[in-house]
Amino acid sequence: MVVAVLVYSTAFGGLFGLLSFGFLKIYGEPQVERAVAFETQRNDARAAAGKAEGHMHMSDDDENEVVSRSVQAGLGLFVAVLVYSTAFGGLFGLAYAVAYGRVPGALTPRALSVALAAVGFVTIYLVPNLKYPANPLSAGAPETIGIRTALYFLMIAISLAAMTASLTLKRSFVGRFGEWNANLCVAACYIVLVGIAASLLPAVNEVPDQFPALLLWNFRIASVGAQLIMWATLGLLFGALTQRAAARGKVHV
Repeated sequence: MVVAVLVYSTAFGGLFGLLSFGFLKIYGEPQVERAVAFETQRNDARAAAGKAEGHMHMSDDDENEVVSRSVQAGLGLFVAVLVYSTAFGGLFGLAYAVAYGRVPGALTPRALSVALAAVGFVTIYLVPNLKYPANPLSAGAPETIGIRTALYFLMIAISLAAMTASLTLKRSFVGRFGEWNANLCVAACYIVLVGIAASLLPAVNEVPDQFPALLLWNFRIASVGAQLIMWATLGLLFGALTQRAAARGKVHV
């Protein structure tokens, strides 16, 4: 079962990567282009000020471009999204194989797939991005990208640990409060744990004051939208496949 589930989920991940790529190409790339234009304008203003003061200023445009914007917006974006989605598809299939038959409650294969996708979206993406939201490269300081990336992945790890700990407590909650109230207790425990962690982790506020608020909002919407497409289609279509396989007696623990 595990091998078949991994194969299907990885293949679905690649398919959903195509959908996410289409969304990012149509909606996300225009926001990136505007952010690049903002950065170019700001660098030009700095260069002009430096010349006025008798200093030389090397802008980003003067440096050798390793990968052109056309490649980044086309092939680069396609490969990155495809690899990312395929990898997450495989991880999703592995999580499904582990959870199938072991999750408390009488969940059908379709319901389990949708539940795992919802939990994955909230835990791995949505909550960490509430603390450290996605920003265009021009909205942050290049010298702090390492620490910002480390903090973001740390928040993901904390979110996963908090969700795992909360779900582990569900069995005891069910015995005391029933299924519905147990789910509410799990959600409350998770919110408290990640809330404490988020309050203790340092904030990152590097967006320039002059950066257009609407552009920043649209960029973050594009990021959320791409992730939502991936997780939603993964949960729904993979769930439909496993439900059909279960009806034929091909899915077993």
